Amino acid sequence: MLGLCLGLAGQLWASVPQPEFTLGWRHTVEKIRWEEDYNVTPQGLQLTEARVKGTGAGMEIPDGAVFRDDSWHYYEKRPPIPLLKLGRAPEGGDYDICFNGQCQPMSHWIGKPNYQVETVEMWPCELPLPRQQK
Repeated sequence: MLGLCLGLAGQLWASVPQPEFTLGWRHTVEKIRWEEDYNVTPQGLQLTEARVKGTGAGMEIPDGAVFRDDSWHYYEKRPPIPLLKLGRAPEGGDYDICFNGQCQPMSHWIGKPNYQVETVEMWPCELPLPRQQK
């Protein structure tokens, strides 16, 4: 079973058996919500759509974006990302990871952001099948 793994330098900290997820965060300067939807594939994490609530420093809306439901929605064709590296520091807030519309901060799985570990990695990984209940 393919799932989402979180960790650093190839060391697994947490795994979630989900085929898709949304990564959300607030821009550290503008405090505007940004979200990206991904499918977990054997080739990597495939971006399927992104949304941003507004513009600001380094947050230009891409050509072709459509404004609906209070956000700019867009898609940029990119190859799957084998390893997604995210900067994570206490003053920057935390990322949210959403599965099936339910969001929780990344700290739910791997602890709060700290200065000892300022980067987290996400990648697709093969997970053991759950045991059958008897």
